[in-house]
Amino acid sequence: MIRRFCAYGLEFKDSYGFTHDWCTLIPALELAYKTSIHSSTGKTQAMLEKGWNPRLPYDTFKKDLVDIHPTASSFKIMLDKARHHANRCMQDSFKYAKERWD
Repeated sequence: MIRRFCAYGLEFKDSYGFTHDWCTLIPALELAYKTSIHSSTGKTQAMLEKGWNPRLPYDTFKKDLVDIHPTASSFKIMLDKARHHANRCMQDSFKYAKERWD
């Protein structure tokens, strides 16, 4: 899963032109993994380990706010893209493992 996430790297440039590559997005992969529902247990890893799911940044954003700081907005976009990419990589990895080992 990590190999797939890194190999088909997600590159994100913020509004200042800074590039964030895979090594800066690994925490987003970990968060996506821990907050994704696993097919074998039907629960998230965070729920099984800690008994609760962490609050994600997009859970706390108010949709009706008119003035969101650009850095916060940029960070949210970067995390959302990384999370979607990580979820796709996890699904591909699970599918590959199931086809190979089942």
